[in-house]
Amino acid sequence: MFDVDTLPYYNPSIERKIAIITGGNSGIGWYTVLHLYMHGFTVYIFGRNSVRVNKAIDKIIREAKHRYETCKDPYLKSIIHMGDIIYLHMDLSDLHSVDKAAKKFLKLETKLDVLINNAAVMALPYEITEDGFEIQLQTNYISPFLLSVKLLPLLQIAKGRMISLSSIGHNLEQMHFKLNQSFDYKPNMIFTWFRYAVAKTAVIQFTKMLSIKYPDVLCLSVHPGLVMNTNLFSYWTRLPIVGIFFWMLFQLVGFFFGVSNEEGSISTLYCALSEDLSLDNDNGKYFTTGGVESTPSRIANNLDNAASTWIWTIHRLRERGFEV
Repeated sequence: MFDVDTLPYYNPSIERKIAIITGGNSGIGWYTVLHLYMHGFTVYIFGRNSVRVNKAIDKIIREAKHRYETCKDPYLKSIIHMGDIIYLHMDLSDLHSVDKAAKKFLKLETKLDVLINNAAVMALPYEITEDGFEIQLQTNYISPFLLSVKLLPLLQIAKGRMISLSSIGHNLEQMHFKLNQSFDYKPNMIFTWFRYAVAKTAVIQFTKMLSIKYPDVLCLSVHPGLVMNTNLFSYWTRLPIVGIFFWMLFQLVGFFFGVSNEEGSISTLYCALSEDLSLDNDNGKYFTTGGVESTPSRIANNLDNAASTWIWTIHRLRERGFEV
């Protein structure tokens, strides 16, 4: 695993660094916020539940203080300057909420150094949002697309970075499908994972297209690793009777092949902070567990497919009144 302590630390009284992360109150996002905060960033957590997010912020600050106080490396201790953590409301299942959050942030800050599209849902039953999209497609892809495009001006000012979390599950899409195909078929247990794969493939395609259209922003997609100890699997583990079997399956997979939530955050942190990455050499790339450069699936890597996904999304958002 990449050592996050080798990544640059900032003193906010000298250089103010700003980051946004969605879903920063739990799982991988929680540890991503923790490390960004300890590296001197002002971190905005975009989330829909103020109680949960504010509780998470309190715990993160306490954990950061504990790590600092127990740090035995004098040099490291001398360069750690805590940043700040701020909550802003946003619901990824509501495009108007995404638009409102972006507009509010644009009034609060004049630049954005790092945008991390971290929040996601996984393998949910078929559901259509009020915006007319399948729930996984909107939450994992369309809403992050809208948020990223709206915040591009501030990313460009900062010469910032946009990191999108995908998944190894994107490999389940073995041929390119149009995003308006519903895949509302039975058995749901199979097709829900396929809908997830389509959404996560779109994430990689979008990131690649953004890197081409806006070469002054470093755009990277990430597979954090098999992180089984998250709330992404809560739907399956809470099912009556069979939920216990899914819980056991996920625990076994996690034991033999998985990484912890903190280990899962490392690839995101590497992409967000590493000085080894550059616009000229790395824009549009895909990284996996521990910050290792990799290659996504053939479908995700195909530029014609990516352009088709981009155009479809732009048209669907404009139909709903969003200027992108």
